[in-house]
Amino acid sequence: MNHTEVVALVTGGASGLGEAMVLELAGIGARVVAIDMDAVKGEKMAAAAGNDVIFIQADVTSEEDVRRAIRETVDRFGKINVAVNCAGVADAGKVMGKKGPLPLTSFNKVIQINLVGTLNVIRLAVEQMVVNTPNEEGERGVIINTASIAAFDGQIGQAAYCASKGGIVSMTLPIARECADYGIRVATIAPGLFETPLMAGLPPAVKEDMAKGVPFPRRLGKPGEFARMAIHILENPMLNGCCIRLDGALRMPPR
Repeated sequence: MNHTEVVALVTGGASGLGEAMVLELAGIGARVVAIDMDAVKGEKMAAAAGNDVIFIQADVTSEEDVRRAIRETVDRFGKINVAVNCAGVADAGKVMGKKGPLPLTSFNKVIQINLVGTLNVIRLAVEQMVVNTPNEEGERGVIINTASIAAFDGQIGQAAYCASKGGIVSMTLPIARECADYGIRVATIAPGLFETPLMAGLPPAVKEDMAKGVPFPRRLGKPGEFARMAIHILENPMLNGCCIRLDGALRMPPR
C-alpha cells in the first residue's frame, strides 16, 4: 500500500502504542484520524503532529461514536483504507480475591473495551472499506489489531485481560478469511512488555526487574517498534490472518 494513499483510523491514539502509531503514520506521509476518550491528550497530540492528523473523541464500544468518526474521516480525507485498533484497558483481579469473587462489572468492562470495541471498529471499518477502489493487487484495506503476550502466557489475576486479548487473536483468522472476498487484510500484533501508560505507574525497580526477564533485547519494548511492525504489515501484502508476537522471546511466568 502506497504510504501517501493511506487514510488511517487509529483507536487509542492519544497515548502509548496508539500515539506511536499515529506519529509513525504521519511521518511516512499518511493521513490519520486518532480517536480516544482523552480529549486533552488527543488534541495536543494532533496539533503537534501536523495538518494531516486530526483527533476525534470517541468511545470504541459505541456504534454511534465509531460511525461518526468514520464519517468525519471520509468527509475530511475522502476514504478510509486502514484501521489500527490500539484502544484497551487492563483491570487486574483474581477470580477469588481477598474481597470475594471477581466482580462481573470489572470483567465485562475489559471485555467490552478490548474485545467488543475492537470488533465494533472492525465491522464498521469494513463496511466503509468495501466501497474503496482496489489497488493493482485487488486490495481495498488493511486492519491491524493489538493483542498481547497475555493472550498466550496469562498470569494470575489477568483472567479478564487475557480473555479479551485471546479473543482478538482467535477472531483474526476467521475475519481475515471473510474479508478476503473484499480485498481487505486483517492481522494482529501481540506485544510483550512495552513502555506504555499501563506500565508508567510501576516503580522503576519493578520495571527494571520485568525488563530483565526479556531474553533479548533485555529491555522493555518501545512504542515506536510496535508502530514500525504495523507499517510493515501495511507494506507486505502476504501478512494476512496472522498474529505476530513482538516480545523479545519473552514467555511470562505465572506471577
